[in-house]
Amino acid sequence: MNGSASILVVDDEPYITDVLTAALHFEGFDTGEATSGHQALAKARVGGYDLIILDVMLPDIDGLEVCRQLRAEKISSPVLFLTARDAESGKLAGLEHGDDYVTKPFSIDEIVARIRAVLCRAAREDHGDPERLRLSDLVVDVGTHELWRGGKSIELTATEFNLLLFLLRHPRQVLSKDQILAAVWENSFVGDSNIVEIYISYLRKKIDGFDPPLIHTIRRVGYTLREPKT
Repeated sequence: MNGSASILVVDDEPYITDVLTAALHFEGFDTGEATSGHQALAKARVGGYDLIILDVMLPDIDGLEVCRQLRAEKISSPVLFLTARDAESGKLAGLEHGDDYVTKPFSIDEIVARIRAVLCRAAREDHGDPERLRLSDLVVDVGTHELWRGGKSIELTATEFNLLLFLLRHPRQVLSKDQILAAVWENSFVGDSNIVEIYISYLRKKIDGFDPPLIHTIRRVGYTLREPKT
């Protein structure tokens, strides 16, 4: 990933924004800063950032709502959330709209690795192959990153899309958590491997709101995308 990507750092703690900005400059990134939700929205609307590091707990509107508003406005910059270590519900809610999360306190090496992984996934989306993949009534256009189920358009985050694409390119195969982590997160994920379960749950909410369900859990083995046996 080219280090000239631009990153908006959003946190109301000056120490965190200063440390992150200095570290990201050292890694070759361009940066902007915001200390509130409203300031983050204003800068994201005009800044064209390649990624947004977004604290969940902000003094005016929280980071989750900031992300929801960005997505509602079709601003697709990937979002890496910063969450408190004990904010489990915040992580789960955030991942529905964002692309990854890091818990505080974090190491600079960890956050840089997460940033590069998210940027790589986003870059793959921007240069997808002009192909369509199908399973049952699920259709995915790899080139335009559009998908439909039962003729209805469905929106996914960058990571959700890459997870679905990996499953769809291995139909009916049972894929383990480790295989999914290696393929979708490219072995750069540091932390709880339950991230796979979290993303599978979000895919199910969006993809399997239709009949029949296509995403299946094979207990103690992994996950598979297939039509149910009749």
